[in-house]
Amino acid sequence: MEAIHDTAMRVLEEIGVAFLNPEAVAILKHAGCRVDGEIVYMGRDFVMEMLSHAPEQWTITPRNPDRKITVGGNHILFGNVSSPPNYWDMEIDRKIPGTRQYYANFLRLSQYYNCIHFIGGYSVEPVDLHPSTRHLDALFDKLTLTDKAPHAYSLGPERIEDGMEMVRIAAGISHEEFDATPRMFTNINSTSPLKHDWPMLDGWMRMARRGQGLLVSPFTLAGAMAPVTMVGAVAQSLAEGLSAIALAQYINPGVPCAFGTFTSNVDMKTGAPAFGTPEYMRATQITGQMCRYYKLPMRSSGACAANVPDGQAMWETSNSLWAGVQSGSHIIYHAAGWLEGGLIASPEKFVMDCEVLSQILRYFEPVLWRTDPGDLAYEAMDEVRHNGHFFGIQHTQDRYETAFWQPSLSDWKNFEGWQAQGGVWTAERAHLLYKRILEDYEEPPMDPDIRAELTEFVERRRAEGGAPTDF
Repeated sequence: MEAIHDTAMRVLEEIGVAFLNPEAVAILKHAGCRVDGEIVYMGRDFVMEMLSHAPEQWTITPRNPDRKITVGGNHILFGNVSSPPNYWDMEIDRKIPGTRQYYANFLRLSQYYNCIHFIGGYSVEPVDLHPSTRHLDALFDKLTLTDKAPHAYSLGPERIEDGMEMVRIAAGISHEEFDATPRMFTNINSTSPLKHDWPMLDGWMRMARRGQGLLVSPFTLAGAMAPVTMVGAVAQSLAEGLSAIALAQYINPGVPCAFGTFTSNVDMKTGAPAFGTPEYMRATQITGQMCRYYKLPMRSSGACAANVPDGQAMWETSNSLWAGVQSGSHIIYHAAGWLEGGLIASPEKFVMDCEVLSQILRYFEPVLWRTDPGDLAYEAMDEVRHNGHFFGIQHTQDRYETAFWQPSLSDWKNFEGWQAQGGVWTAERAHLLYKRILEDYEEPPMDPDIRAELTEFVERRRAEGGAPTDF
């Protein structure tokens, strides 16, 4: 760990990180960092002092306070797939651009599943909405169709300012109450190698000033935008991410931050990103050790490279998820629905992933390793002895309904039983379950006056043009 830390600090001190935002550069220069144009050089003492202000644990309180989540400590949180531009399901059976309708359906899935704890970026990009005002409609849908902890994109001043105001309105709170505790979060990615771009830094700094949750996740693909060696790629990601956290802590000491890992490898035959690989898993675990070293909460991802919800999709995603869990991740992004390296969102994959997530959560229930007399079950073994069975004894009868994890998607029948009921493969079962969930979905309640205020804000900002674009 010391060798990786020292390398990251040397990168910050001797190579520097490009901040493509004049305001950020000016702030860091004022903080005492050496500046050469857009390149900022940070001394390790400065970086470590800034990191000392970052809390090890913090909370996000959404519009429904019962959905409050804790980031850090012994807590683990799963979120929906975020930001794919394309959509695939079994009925369409082809890759198509995302729409608002598909996006809304993913929100309904995210609200339905208890194993989804927060709502990240758009589960599929609603490309039928104009980019200038897309954030208004997409956030309106997010805040009305779900009541879980929300994310807003740091893509320039208008989008993040609108996002903060919409979250405040939806919660029915004052500006002072909003600023007093995190109500939402944002995630930025560095532009590897060793750059932070203007719009993400702008949103990052605006969120920092108002004390909202900040995640930075360098997208360091080993062999492409980072060294081909995994520890080298991790060291580069640390330099990129810690530089952004240092900026946030200088702006607002104590602002809640988390470090995200998105270090993986590429297919050196094609240059395509690969996920869920042994290298990805090890990089995630190394980053987990480094986050504990810096006393920062950690974010990882449930990623895969597969193009459809097949066996490859599930083994790659399971590798990614368990690497995140075993590394001590507190936030696992893209935990349900991700395909094609983040270019496709699939409802079938979402349902299949939630089956895995529910098993992971069950794995962590303390009842599985409790050692009170009833759990040790000596009397039950004494009753059955050598020639009986445990099905009918009172010890089993008292516990059987909750003794084991129960699937919602898996088929545990034998081959003949499965075949007799149509021989339905997993992805098809997931498609049918997805349709049933949409039929059963109930929108979480929202006060009519709050909804009216939120609608009025969206309409006013739409009339004002939303965020500027060049088309």
